[in-house]
Formats: sequence, C-alpha cells, structure tokens
Amino acid sequence: MGISVTNISKSYKNAKALQDISFEVKPNELFGIIGPDGAGKTTLFRILTTLLFPDQGTATVAGFDVVKDYKKIRNSVGYMPGKFSLYHDLTVEENLNFFATIFGTTIEENYNLIKDIYIQIEPFKDRRAGKLSGGMKQKLALSCALIHKPKVLFLDEPTTGVDPVSRKEFWEMLKRLQQKGITILVSTPYMDEAALCDRVALIQDGKILQIDTPEAIVKHYPTSLYNVRSTNMYQLITSLKTYEHHHSVYPFGEFVHYTDTRSDFNPEDLKVYLESKTLSDIQIERTEATIEDSFMELST
Repeated sequence: MGISVTNISKSYKNAKALQDISFEVKPNELFGIIGPDGAGKTTLFRILTTLLFPDQGTATVAGFDVVKDYKKIRNSVGYMPGKFSLYHDLTVEENLNFFATIFGTTIEENYNLIKDIYIQIEPFKDRRAGKLSGGMKQKLALSCALIHKPKVLFLDEPTTGVDPVSRKEFWEMLKRLQQKGITILVSTPYMDEAALCDRVALIQDGKILQIDTPEAIVKHYPTSLYNVRSTNMYQLITSLKTYEHHHSVYPFGEFVHYTDTRSDFNPEDLKVYLESKTLSDIQIERTEATIEDSFMELST
C-alpha cells in the first residue's frame, strides 16, 4: 500500500505552503521529503494524514482518498508529528496502552512489531513521558505510532533535536520496520539523512525541486565542485562572492564550496585572485558533490 499525490496545493491566507505537488511512494518504500524549515513538509504530512484539506489536487494513502476516506486512513496509518505530542503526565506504559485502546488492540497483540524499539524503553515503563530524554521520547512516540500495525508510517522530522547516536539508532529501526512490510514517509531538514532513503523528494518553498534516488541526484550534479579554504574564512567568502566568474559560494564545514561559471575553470586563476585580496594559506581542491550541494544548486 503506497501513497499517490497529484497536484496538491495549499495556502494560508497569502502564503503558499504547497504549490502543485505531485509524487508517488511505492509500497514498502522508505521515501524521504528533504527540505529546510518552512519548505512545506509539515503541511504536506497533515494533508496526507487527513488533518488538513488541500485547496486543490488529490491524494491517496493505502488506496484511500484523503478527503473521502479520512476515517479509513486514520485506522491504516501511523503518524509521528515533529513535536512530541504524547501525554507528559502518563507513564511510558500508560501512553502505549492508551493508544492501543484507541485503535481497539493491545500491546501484546502487536508486540512483535514494536519489540525492537520498546525493549529499549521498557526499563523506564513507569516513568512519566515528560521526564524522558529526547531519544527515549522518540522511541516511545514511534512505538505508539506502530501499536495498531499501520500499513503506512508518517514521520515528520523525527530526529530534530536528537543526539547523533539516537539519530543513527532511529534510522536503523526504520530499516527494520521497512523489512516488515511497512511503507514509510519521513521528512527531515538533515541532508545527510537523505542518503538513508530509497528515494527522496527535495522540496523548497512549497515546490518539489527533484525526485530520485540519492545516488542519482548526486550523480547528476551539473558542474565541478571545489573545496576552498583560507586562514580568514569570512574574508574568503566575501572575496569569492565578488569574483566575476563565481556561480555559487557557501560554507560547508571547514571549507567553502565553490562552483565557477566557466567550463575551462583553472583553480590557479582563482588562487591568484584570492591572493590579490591579501588572503593566505589558500587551498583549492576538487571534491565530490553531496545531497546538500545538489539541493543548493537546485534552489538557486
């Protein structure tokens, strides 16, 4: 059971949150919606989980229409919103029992589905949810979203604000859930997480920039990319942006990523220019593009 989105648009007064969005998620696929804050990810998820109506367009989830069949969708999907939305005053076990009861099931009935996740928080089952760490809250929320054995799982920025170790563990859990036949749609502002998806849609300002596998998106990066470094990074960025042949300039870790408008670009020419700007210890070397570089190129 997959997801089909056709020409979905949504506005809030004069702000266009989504603009003619279309894509397909195959059954049992781990599909990522990748984009910065304000790109429209949460609005899209709220439409697909029947919490919002689109202004135009159609969408189906697990074969059900998001407007006509909203009750069937709510029984068929799991939804983990970006903000921790469980009951802070209930314990871990009470939260899980509560959500199981809502869907007419029990923890025991679907325990095999959540076992790998819940076993990590079971020692804290009598602790109030509001007192859990960020990573533990995340695991509890995922357990609650899975307790009724959904066909499709929606995860809206599930790793935001979570430590790197918990982020890694979380994605490993998603891969295991995928192996159990669940279709997963996940959104994230972290470009490095895109590589962990089967396919991704890059989204900016409510528009989809590109849809493909992470490998294909990187492979089709259209130009040569260079790492540039100097002792004065602020001055380096300023100087690169005033260079007449620059195409793109942005900080990337300890380097500045630079692309040139010329097909016959010679790094030595750039080095001479930067030295004329009194920069020293200049390093310029070719580098491979990442998903983040591809996103920056598509969004310019």
